[in-house]
Amino acid sequence: MALHHELPIYKTGCQLVALAVKVQQQMPRGVKRSLGDTISQHCIDMLNHMAMANAHHGVDQRTERAGHIAKLLTVQRTLQVLLRVSHDERYVSHGLWAESMQLLDSIGRQGGGWLKKSDSRKAPAA
Repeated sequence: MALHHELPIYKTGCQLVALAVKVQQQMPRGVKRSLGDTISQHCIDMLNHMAMANAHHGVDQRTERAGHIAKLLTVQRTLQVLLRVSHDERYVSHGLWAESMQLLDSIGRQGGGWLKKSDSRKAPAA
């Protein structure tokens, strides 16, 4: 099993954290701390779920891994909504919003594939 910081999904997540900092810097003062902090914290939570899912390997821990990946995908969808609202209210530029959606889509695809691979209902290879 690869180290979590070597995984493509983790690298994409790190790019998203860096982008979240830029998003927060662009936001007006009135929402920078509330909405901006929430977006940044969710990005960090996603990285944590990635690391935790990668830490659980083996047949016995598939359920735990799948749980962390499911949480990761829930946070990913939440971030899409928060960034959409931020864009609609013109708190975030169109360029940063578009880049964040690309990164979130990539994380969603990678996470979905990871979840299918570690689905606990599949029988282990003989």
